[in-house]
Amino acid sequence: MKIATILDHIDSGHMALPEFQRGYVWNREQVRGLFESLYKRHPVGGLLVWVTESNSAQYRGDGSLSPGVVQLILDGQQRITSLYGVVRGKPPKFFDGNKQAFTGLFFNLETETFNFYQPMKMQQDPLWIDVSKLMKEGSQAMAEFAQELSQRPECATKLGEYLQRLSHLLSITDIDLHVEQVTGADKTLDVVVDIFNRVNSGGTKLSKGDLALAKICADWPEAR
Repeated sequence: MKIATILDHIDSGHMALPEFQRGYVWNREQVRGLFESLYKRHPVGGLLVWVTESNSAQYRGDGSLSPGVVQLILDGQQRITSLYGVVRGKPPKFFDGNKQAFTGLFFNLETETFNFYQPMKMQQDPLWIDVSKLMKEGSQAMAEFAQELSQRPECATKLGEYLQRLSHLLSITDIDLHVEQVTGADKTLDVVVDIFNRVNSGGTKLSKGDLALAKICADWPEAR
């Protein structure tokens, strides 16, 4: 599934986080590394989602789910939240964490590297591009960047090359990520939490207390 489609699914309520998922914990170095990998078209891993009915799904955030079947993210939350934060320029509805981790990511057209905004270093340098601005405004932002670069003699000679790099960066959202689905009536909350703990073996496992809270929220929505 294309990254752009995944982000659209989050906006429309077709994709969300289950109630038992933990918050966002990535730091800026991890976000920067993710975008460097995507720009170089290196593998970044796929998603594992729980396909369930929206009318019984317990999810994070104050947004609403779309009617019918929805996909709750079991594995890949940190990557998708980072992508959403940079591409949309704001946190997703289910966000719980420090948004500074993905705010202010810039790309250097000459070195093809990413870094977070540093006023003294970047403010007067047109080769540093605001990634969120490019992603949100697309061709309009490219035209603005091209106009500014063309007015700099030291940049004008490489304008075509720079525009190719901007286009390559913008097309990150066209990258396909594999989405594996957990489906079936037998996939109860207990089963799904067990799956979550197994795929999340490198992180903090959900405790019995976490599972109990998730069950309470599933049976008693007012407890959320």
